[in-house]
Amino acid sequence: MSALVLSTLNARYAHASLGLRYLFANLDDDIRADAKIVEFVIGSKTEVLVEQLLALAPKVVTFGVYIWNVEETTKLIAMLKAVAPHIKVVIGGPEVSFETTEQRVFALADYVVTGPGDVTLNKLARALLHGPRPLMKVHVGEAFSLDDLKLPYQYYTDEDIARRHLYVEASRGCPFKCEFCLSALDKTAEPFNTERFLAEMAKLYDRGARTFKFVDRTFNLNIKTSLAILDFFLERINAKPDDPCFAHFELVPDHLPEKLKDTIAKFPAGTLQFEIGIQTWNPTVQGHISRKQNNDKAKDNIRWLHANSQAHMHVDLIAGLPSETFASFGEGFDTLARLGPHEIQVGVLKRLRGTPIIRHTDAFAMRYNPEPPYNILSNTELSFADLQRISRFARFWDLIGNSGRFTHTLPLVLQELPVSAFQRFLALADWLYADTGATHQIALERLFDLVYRWLVSDGGIEIETAQRQILADYQRSGSKGRLSFMHRGLTVSDDLNAANAKAHGNATPERQRRHLVSAPAG
Repeated sequence: MSALVLSTLNARYAHASLGLRYLFANLDDDIRADAKIVEFVIGSKTEVLVEQLLALAPKVVTFGVYIWNVEETTKLIAMLKAVAPHIKVVIGGPEVSFETTEQRVFALADYVVTGPGDVTLNKLARALLHGPRPLMKVHVGEAFSLDDLKLPYQYYTDEDIARRHLYVEASRGCPFKCEFCLSALDKTAEPFNTERFLAEMAKLYDRGARTFKFVDRTFNLNIKTSLAILDFFLERINAKPDDPCFAHFELVPDHLPEKLKDTIAKFPAGTLQFEIGIQTWNPTVQGHISRKQNNDKAKDNIRWLHANSQAHMHVDLIAGLPSETFASFGEGFDTLARLGPHEIQVGVLKRLRGTPIIRHTDAFAMRYNPEPPYNILSNTELSFADLQRISRFARFWDLIGNSGRFTHTLPLVLQELPVSAFQRFLALADWLYADTGATHQIALERLFDLVYRWLVSDGGIEIETAQRQILADYQRSGSKGRLSFMHRGLTVSDDLNAANAKAHGNATPERQRRHLVSAPAG
């Protein structure tokens, strides 16, 4: 039984909530002793979640509300209040910190904490549990010094360490003002004390933690701190090369001084990942969204990372920004594809509550989905149909370009003559959707077949070349089935050997004949 339950619905089980653990850590000892963290996953049955909450007999339940869980959290609170109206419900988080009173979840909840709740929730919980009960429904999160904040890392459980991503932060805030991002509202970035932070990381590491995902917006803004953190991980990787740790950081793309490069270059493969937000290469669009970025330096740094480091690069582009045309977005994708990152995350603009992007609504006829995730539906440059095409492009790019399953085949898809890589993949995405009518629940074997069919029907690739590369990727995927052009009785290895033999001119006539005859794709 717990008088206070701190809860949220995570996007996946592997995502352990850092926010809940901060709230828990900063409760007074007596409040924390009768409190419990309860994490759910979106997609769960609401009745089951309500039953699990009621089994704890709480007096107060809090929910962290985000863009990905607001709909399901609203349903959960509605049902909880219907069967147990005596339980006081407190909500907080970015989704309810702005435009608060307009939301149904606000009407259902008893209290709301807007902004940072690390300190404010503790005071509100004490008042709700011990009185006097507060009169105000909305409580604005009060400011505090990071030095006064209790760090939450001891509240990651052994199961969290063994099975989940551990989110950590060495700083809060962001000095940049990109208008699509909630961090545009921050005054600046403020670091935690580095020694104190790394002492907590050492404790996690000693408990067996090996995956650290930093949520800092600008990891490489303060190079001295960045180097200290990288050295911390590099020392442990070198000490235990057979049991390496993995660290993920968000990197400012145009700020990579030589000292930082020297350290990055020392990390072995599989231990370092950078998320790099390019969003747009278009200077006019960058001006509209108050994004300051030296494009030439950003390109040079991505080239350097590709050529001189083993860091995995995940680079973001956003479609639908004000004044970005279909053509210029495609040119931006082509620019990035030539730079060679491991993943290109193609996203569609979302109007997060509270972000300054709203100032462009009239000037660029920005029309957004009124329901989460508030994605852009059309604007002056992109029609609804255009954005639907880009959304499908993004989905198929994740399945084919980002999945790592098509490493041999992807160069055939993206070869830039006579059209660009973006145009080639857009043609494939349009063809896939026309053939399947779907972007989800496409079996892997069928996806390989579909890509093969496009390569030889519309992609201008010779049958032998397409089959050889598709088979190489299919074999790497570990799949045991047979693709449409494989003959009964032949294994993937048999057909791959035949394809390779044909490529080198030494296949027997019979093997060549069996290899080149294609069955129609199903």
